[in-house]
Amino acid sequence: MGVAGRMAGGRRRVAVGVVATVVLGLAAACAGNPPAAQKALSTLEATVASLSPGGSPSPSSTEDGQVPDGVTLSPFDTKAAAVRNLDPALLAALRKAAGDAKAQGIEMSVTSGWRSKAYQQRLLDKAVAKYGSLEQARRFVNTPEKSAHVSGKAVDVGATAADYWMIQHGAKYGLCQVYANEIWHFELLTTPGGTCPAPLADAAG
Repeated sequence: MGVAGRMAGGRRRVAVGVVATVVLGLAAACAGNPPAAQKALSTLEATVASLSPGGSPSPSSTEDGQVPDGVTLSPFDTKAAAVRNLDPALLAALRKAAGDAKAQGIEMSVTSGWRSKAYQQRLLDKAVAKYGSLEQARRFVNTPEKSAHVSGKAVDVGATAADYWMIQHGAKYGLCQVYANEIWHFELLTTPGGTCPAPLADAAG
């Protein structure tokens, strides 16, 4: 069976499980057992809440740091692990920058923040498949051992207008562009108001 078939089968099993839960809950209610019915309903609500229309986890349930496609995270969204697990000093600086940017008409979002080691490894594996070698992949995605995302000390900012605003003003908050080929990747590399170091060529550097 192909990957698509396995995914479809998994979705069918989830659907069957949800239906079974509802049926059991209704049966319990009819039998005069409201607590069991309420528990079944809660299970259904939790299952539905954890899935987006495309079957991807919602940001509140994505505990490995993934940000689902089409989801925009605010630097103030503490429900998302990608934001919540950032280094406190980095998060505080980011929020100050976001507030000042907004006052100037620039909306800032977090496109990626903290990542688990497992998630970072999946990203690296995909990059190796895309670019053909670990050496080339590491220009864009670091290893879990070296990634500042895994330690919570790096954040990727969007949209493009916010990226360029941060490149221009980020040093005021201690935030610096780290890689020349990633205008969105920022880390705390200087004291607020200090001078940022020159960006490295890429993540492999």
